[in-house]
Amino acid sequence: MADDKSGRDKQADDEERRQRQRAIQTELERGDEPEPPVDPSELATVELALETVEFPATGADVVAAVGDHEIAGQDGTFTVAELVPETDVETFDAPEAVRERVQRPTVAGAMKRVVEASATLSDPEFPSSQREGYAKTFRALENVDADDEDEGIAYVREWIVDRIEETGKLPGSRDVRREAAKFCRRNDYPVRNDEWLGI
Repeated sequence: MADDKSGRDKQADDEERRQRQRAIQTELERGDEPEPPVDPSELATVELALETVEFPATGADVVAAVGDHEIAGQDGTFTVAELVPETDVETFDAPEAVRERVQRPTVAGAMKRVVEASATLSDPEFPSSQREGYAKTFRALENVDADDEDEGIAYVREWIVDRIEETGKLPGSRDVRREAAKFCRRNDYPVRNDEWLGI
């Protein structure tokens, strides 16, 4: 492609088209997920409480500012401190990112435990793609209809923490998915090949 105005415009248009396609694909993937178990008005109060926080902010900053703020969900009441890791390893770009984290308390609590365990590593780097892979696995386990107690989330959360302690590093997101699938199959929870856990 020529390095002129027309070529640069085409490259920019192509990149914009790819971004739109990725956004559409993400929305389609999330379309199968049930609604978050926290009322939207509860989440709005979290965002209001975060008005005093300067973003980007670490998890420790968020907990220091609004850690005692309570969120009522379907499974009980949680404080922000129970759902957001009190560490500098995780950074939130905006109040919306905190809102997105706490809208699924069971998943948020599991991710908090994993992120805090990863902070003990000599190299605590936790890439966002790997973090999203873990969260997606926890969401998939939360959606297992037969598992009302979310025991799959607890099992995989502790499996990850054990791997961190034993190996001194984070397990790959594919390994986490594989372990989640094994858990489901051992407990007779159906996992289709076209699902996230169908690995």
